[in-house]
Amino acid sequence: MTLAWPWMLVLLPLPWFVRRWLPPTETGMTLCVPALADFAVSSDTAGPASAEAPRRIRPRGDLRIAACVWLLLILAAARPLGFGDPQQLPVSGRDLMIALDVSASMASRDLRLDGQPVERLDAARELARDFLQRRDGDRIGLIVFGSQAYLHTPLTYDLHAVQAALADTGVGLAGRETALGDAIALATRRLREFGDSSRVLLLLTDGANTAGTLTPAQAGWIARREGLRIHAVGIGAEHTPIVTGNGDRESNPSADLDEDALRKIAAQTGGTYRRATDSDALAAFYRLVDELEPADQGSAVVRPARELYPWPLALALILSTVPALRRIHRGAARPTA
Repeated sequence: MTLAWPWMLVLLPLPWFVRRWLPPTETGMTLCVPALADFAVSSDTAGPASAEAPRRIRPRGDLRIAACVWLLLILAAARPLGFGDPQQLPVSGRDLMIALDVSASMASRDLRLDGQPVERLDAARELARDFLQRRDGDRIGLIVFGSQAYLHTPLTYDLHAVQAALADTGVGLAGRETALGDAIALATRRLREFGDSSRVLLLLTDGANTAGTLTPAQAGWIARREGLRIHAVGIGAEHTPIVTGNGDRESNPSADLDEDALRKIAAQTGGTYRRATDSDALAAFYRLVDELEPADQGSAVVRPARELYPWPLALALILSTVPALRRIHRGAARPTA
């Protein structure tokens, strides 16, 4: 057992100091007692001797109980902690941030998932959840970016929380444009706090940098200086048939995707770039990240702590009722005239 706040023990002598240094309160000439039975003197002991040696009344029992109550209260305030059996937790030492584009173009329905056309964002979220299930032991966070970049979920070992955060994202959540450089800079700044670990950024986007303060080149230089690897994927089909009055023609829904910038960022930081023109290619990108950044399954031994303060607190509460119960008992036992 250990104490979380051992400095609370300095309050133990406080009642003694109060009694020692504060002047006594004026009570006048009145003596209040719970019962006259304590003052009864039998006829066998009555006489001059008893008058010369009057009985000294001091509630020592109540003082001892009050001291015990104070001791237990201070012990509870110091927060005693008990430790359970050692447990092993899987730890890989890898910190991985996902930066997900939620700009307006991510609403394009040019990808298919399970044979059904879906929005780019829906495909990225669904396949990201499958990816998270394979990263047990990693610390993962989520950044969403549009016109601005926001930290949606800080780095955590709770992968269920990250999956729930992914489900809460939506197109336009952070604006309709694409602040690609700011998203990289935000991930770099958040991962900088964990300099001793392997730091990785997964960048998922379907556009070019159209908003924000930093350009992708500037943000990539900062990421390289901080030792952050960036694996980027460009999302979106290359050609989509469109039926018009003049006949069928093809359009390129990913014309705004700046693949050159993404390739340079990935190469600059020691990462990789892939193009995902369909959901299969996007799933292949996640598998590639699993190969390049394996979740090295180590283990850390921890002993879970549990709070023990309710026990001394409950005992103090029980002891504090003893003087009151004794007075009630004496009052009930007092003889009536």
